[in-house]
Amino acid sequence: MHFRQFSDFQEVLIIATKELQINEQIRDAEVRVIGVSGEQVGIMSSREAQHLADEAGLDLVKISPNAQPPVCRVMDYGKYRFEQAKREKEARKNQRVVETKEIRLGLKTDVADFNTKQRQAAKFLEGGDKVKVSIRFRGREMGHPEIGLDAMNRFAEACAEVAVVEKPAKLEGRNMLMFLAPKPAAKK
Repeated sequence: MHFRQFSDFQEVLIIATKELQINEQIRDAEVRVIGVSGEQVGIMSSREAQHLADEAGLDLVKISPNAQPPVCRVMDYGKYRFEQAKREKEARKNQRVVETKEIRLGLKTDVADFNTKQRQAAKFLEGGDKVKVSIRFRGREMGHPEIGLDAMNRFAEACAEVAVVEKPAKLEGRNMLMFLAPKPAAKK
């Protein structure tokens, strides 16, 4: 539990190190100021804007440094940083990293093994991962790439209800590769 708290602290530090100028760091002659409730206060010197923020007991934060004049907002910077960290953490939690799983076939793969590999590929695809199907040609097998192409096409047809062929079978050196991606309806 202690490690998790440290991890949360690190995430907040990452957010905190983003380059936003606040309070006395703002040294522009004139800035456009946005008030606490989002209303435009107007263009004024950075000293006046800082005085306005101090009266409200809040921070002056430069939110758009490239605008002419730069745009600053009166807000509670600590609360803003906390909410930003929370949003980013939630976004990372909901992300799904698509992995590429590999299935290796052989020219002499028998029907039972072929079916097992096809079911395994279907399981990967239903989980939202991509599948790389490969055949390695050994020795005299290099003389018959059409047999490998036939095996790849049979595999693609067997997985057709859960997958689409992202990259068709192609011979690269001694390997023949094909990439399958989950159908949009099959993604979770």
